[in-house]
Amino acid sequence: MSTRTVRIATSLACAVTAALASGARVASAQVAGVTGTLIITNKAPFTATIVDVASGATLATLPTGVGPHEVVVSIDGKTAVVTDYGTGPQPVSTLTVIDVPALKIVRRISIAPAMRPHGIVFLPGDSLVAVTSEQMRAVVVVSLASGDVVRTAKTDKAGSHMVGVAADGRRAWTGDIGSNTVTELDLSTGAALRAITVPAQPEAINVTADGAEVWVGSNATGRVSVVSTATGEVFTAAEGMGWPYRVLFTPDQSQVFLPDYRNEVVRVLDRASRQERGRIAFTGGGPQGVAISPDGQYVFVSLSAQARVAVIRVSDRTVVGYVAAGDTPDGVAYTTRVIRVAPR
Repeated sequence: MSTRTVRIATSLACAVTAALASGARVASAQVAGVTGTLIITNKAPFTATIVDVASGATLATLPTGVGPHEVVVSIDGKTAVVTDYGTGPQPVSTLTVIDVPALKIVRRISIAPAMRPHGIVFLPGDSLVAVTSEQMRAVVVVSLASGDVVRTAKTDKAGSHMVGVAADGRRAWTGDIGSNTVTELDLSTGAALRAITVPAQPEAINVTADGAEVWVGSNATGRVSVVSTATGEVFTAAEGMGWPYRVLFTPDQSQVFLPDYRNEVVRVLDRASRQERGRIAFTGGGPQGVAISPDGQYVFVSLSAQARVAVIRVSDRTVVGYVAAGDTPDGVAYTTRVIRVAPR
C-alpha cells in the first residue's frame, strides 16, 4: 500500500464505499481533524507500523519479535511495548520496546521462562507493565528500565490470555480461555485472590476504572458478561456475538465498544443500562484490536482482513477515515503525540 498522503475527495469516498461492500482493501487517506499517532502490530509479517493519523502517512515499519499481538503506549507517548506471542510451533517470551518519537526499537526484553506473552497493560507511573503469560499461567510485572520481572502472579488457570487492570494498578483480572474463569490477582503481592466461573472460553476482558465491574466476552457462546467484583455475581450484558474480540470503555465509563470479529461489526453499549446504542459494520474487515483517544472523541479499530485501521467518531458512531497498517493488524495503541519527521 502507498504511504503517500492523499486528498479526501468525493470520488475516493465513493470508491471506499464500493470496496467495503465487496470486502476489498482500500488505500489509507487523510483523517481530517484527527491528530496523533497510532502504533499497530502486524501479526503475519512480525512488524509494528507507526502512523500519523492526520495525514495517513506511515512513519515507520519496525521489526518485532515473532508473532506480535498486543501493544500499549505510555501516557506521554514516548514508549510503546509489544507482546511477542510467537506462532503455533514457535512460542516466544519477549517484549519489544519502541521509542515512538525516534521511530526505532530500543530493546527486546526476555521474560523467560514466562512464554507466550499476550495481554499487556501499563501500570500507574508507566515504568512497569503487567503481562499475561499463557504458558506459565500467570501475569508477570516487568520493569522497562531494568528488563527484570519484578513480580509473578500465578492464575494456575489454562489460557490466561488477556488482562484488565483497575486504575489504581492494584488489582488485575485475567480471562482464562481454557478454564472458563476470570481470575482476580493482587499485583502488589502476586497473590491469586479468587477465580469466578463465566461463560465458556472467556478471552476479551476489561475492568472499569473503579474496579467495580469486569466485562468479559465468551468466544464459545457469543455472550458478553459483567462480573460484580463486590459480590462475584455474573450478569449478561449482550448476546448474539460471533466473537467478542475485545472490550473497550470510553474514558467517562459511559459506553462500551465491542469489536465482533466474526459478525464484522463493532457493537456499542450503554454501560449503565447495558442497552445497545448502535452498530458499525465493517463488511470484509475483521475488526479486532481497539483503542480510544484520551478525550473520548475517537475510537481506533484494526481491520485484520483489510490491513488498515478505522477511525470512528464516538459522538455519532461514524467512520471518519482509515489509515494503512501492515498485513493482519491486531493490537493498536494511540497517543496524542505528533511525531515530527525531519525531511530527507
